[in-house]
Amino acid sequence: MQRTKVEFIGGLGTIIQYSPNSGYWSYLIEMEIGSEPEMGRIGYETLILLFETDIILLQDEPLAA
Repeated sequence: MQRTKVEFIGGLGTIIQYSPNSGYWSYLIEMEIGSEPEMGRIGYETLILLFETDIILLQDEPLAA
């Protein structure tokens, strides 16, 4: 699977897994290491689960099929 970079409230990240659910998609995002976002970060690398409405595909990244 090609890793796709996305933006969301709190930072940037890479989709490492996704799955369809009842009428929506959910994405497991690995946050990029960088300056700490305003809301803080737990640990060195953080994985978060977001819905498709919570992420923005970065302009030059192809959509993973």
